[in-house]
Amino acid sequence: MASSAVPNGGSDSSSLIVSFGEMLIDFVPTVSGVSLAEAPGFLKAPGGAPANVAIAVARLGGKAAFVGKLGDDEFGHMLAGILKENGVIGDGINFDKGARTALAFVTLKADGDREFMFYRNPSADMLLQPEELNLELIRSAKVFHYGSISLIVEPCRSAHLKAMQEAKDAGALLSYDPNLRLPLWPSAEEAREQILSIWDKAEIIKVSDVELEFLTGSDKIDDASALSLWHDNLKLLLVTLGEKGCRYYTKGFHGSVEAFHVKAVDTTGAGDSFVGALLTKIVDDQSVLEDEARLREVLKFANACGAITTTKKGAIPALPAEADALSLINSSSQ
Repeated sequence: MASSAVPNGGSDSSSLIVSFGEMLIDFVPTVSGVSLAEAPGFLKAPGGAPANVAIAVARLGGKAAFVGKLGDDEFGHMLAGILKENGVIGDGINFDKGARTALAFVTLKADGDREFMFYRNPSADMLLQPEELNLELIRSAKVFHYGSISLIVEPCRSAHLKAMQEAKDAGALLSYDPNLRLPLWPSAEEAREQILSIWDKAEIIKVSDVELEFLTGSDKIDDASALSLWHDNLKLLLVTLGEKGCRYYTKGFHGSVEAFHVKAVDTTGAGDSFVGALLTKIVDDQSVLEDEARLREVLKFANACGAITTTKKGAIPALPAEADALSLINSSSQ
């Protein structure tokens, strides 16, 4: 595929990345390393992996849209406003008059890792219906990105499957980050089954080391374990390893890229930042996926974006601009 004249997304109408799924508010304790019960107070942090990816793309100069449903409440309108402020196209957002915007209370452990308690019974994002989809927007995507939380219940599951099919039929590259949140699923078995039910549709899949263990049932994080998830439609399989960087697998080659070492405060959104960076760099020229040297440079950039995101609390405030990532890369290579 020929490279577009517009570098890195820009305003070229052909280079749209559409992100589908949930957006919610994380309530993050004002103090790290305490339980929810012990937390003296909470800060509102907008989140939801697909929304984070959309904002990550926009912040890096790409063209991003979000498709999903929010509550017709103050929090829902606040979230829609945050997307807009960050330059994300909001033509795919619906509001539900009967259900609230989803909330999650997040425990930040001393090492910056997290535990979640969700308020979704049901929340607006779960109630997106297939007929509410903005098909014109979805069909104009060059890349269509999604997670698995939107597969948990109907009608959102049907909306997800329809959106995915419409995007694929219109020629989009499908990108999947399962983003496992076990407390939201009826059981671990159901989570595994549903996450894998759409596995062979995606051309780019990113899993974390924890998700790799969960999906394979193996406690080994090695090439054999990762390649057991390979399928013929895949162009790129990524396994993110936190401070150990990432591993990549394509039809023709595989390898690993080291992480950047930073002081992690909150790992929320690091994976979304990584995905947003990757998608922004390949949306105009997918031949990168077949060129190992160029792909390694893209993954180095994505690792830098992920690392920077861990240095501040909350996902969206911490998502970097391109200059931030280049600065980290340059300072690490000296």
